[in-house]
Amino acid sequence: MLVSHDEREPIARLLTFLEHGERMAHDCAKAQAGLSDDDGTRKFLLSQAKQEAMHARVFQVAVAWLAPKHLGDEPFLPALEEYRAILDEALARRDLTETFLAEQVVLEGLGEAILTRIEQGLAKRAAPFGRLRRVLLHQEEAHHGFGRRQLERAIERGETDVTDLNQRAQRYLSLTDAMVFTLCDLFDSIDEDATAWAQDVRTFLPDWCVISDQLSADSRQPFSTGCL
Repeated sequence: MLVSHDEREPIARLLTFLEHGERMAHDCAKAQAGLSDDDGTRKFLLSQAKQEAMHARVFQVAVAWLAPKHLGDEPFLPALEEYRAILDEALARRDLTETFLAEQVVLEGLGEAILTRIEQGLAKRAAPFGRLRRVLLHQEEAHHGFGRRQLERAIERGETDVTDLNQRAQRYLSLTDAMVFTLCDLFDSIDEDATAWAQDVRTFLPDWCVISDQLSADSRQPFSTGCL
């Protein structure tokens, strides 16, 4: 794999961030399975939990190969911990609709966007394990699609509507923006634009989720100054 010496550490740190996200997704899917009374939904969620655990192990191995001396280092991402906290609150309320929005739709959308970007770069470098990378991306797409279908069904049952979901989504989206911009130094190191990566996630979300989510220059400024 044609990764320069200077790129190894920032890429390893980015993969460490993804590993932590996969572990959070595993914990959430397992908890969701315990809350669901539908056999098909529960089966999917238990399968997702196993897949998320596998993804985390894959990223951990990749980090060990890229930058073994940094194995175990945790990126400073308070936004990720805040995301976990409010997701845990929704689980404690047994609010499956909000957890599907937060995990399978928004968080998986972020993961899918980042993995798609990474895959484009790795494919250009003729990186190994192409089939494994495609499996991971396909599974992320499946998790994301499952979440979107769950929300569509909740709307059909009258349990929520697009206005309610849009309002709830904004807090989660602001935190995914914060996660990406906190890592802006890593994107600089590999000649990538953090703002573009933050906006990528919106291309993987339903229109109702982002219709009122246009970042203003003022809202971007606190994050983007660290990337200048």
